[in-house]
Amino acid sequence: MYIIFGLLLGVVLGLVLKINIPDQFTSYVSIAILACIDSVFGAIRGNLYKNFQADIFISGFFGNAILAAALAYLGDKLGVPIYLAAVLVFGGRIFDNFANIRRKLLENYKSSKDKNSDTV
Repeated sequence: MYIIFGLLLGVVLGLVLKINIPDQFTSYVSIAILACIDSVFGAIRGNLYKNFQADIFISGFFGNAILAAALAYLGDKLGVPIYLAAVLVFGGRIFDNFANIRRKLLENYKSSKDKNSDTV
């Protein structure tokens, strides 16, 4: 529940506050945001499967964001689009976590529906 509240709070703050990011940093910020979204989806998945650990979430949230931004920076300095590796990895993990979340929610819905039909 805290995860959803935090996510909604972050979205609302992002829409309300007018924060301007200089053009030269937009690729770093976008990769860092992608890494953070991956961590949030992983936390939601962990919560649904009852194996969520806050310390792992927090370290992954900030660690992945910093690593992804650092890879994008390194790629810029080398002239190689290394950020594409982060996009592929985090993008794939987001879709994988979303698929698992969707399956678990449908499984929970079906099992609760079966329980309700048995008691009637």
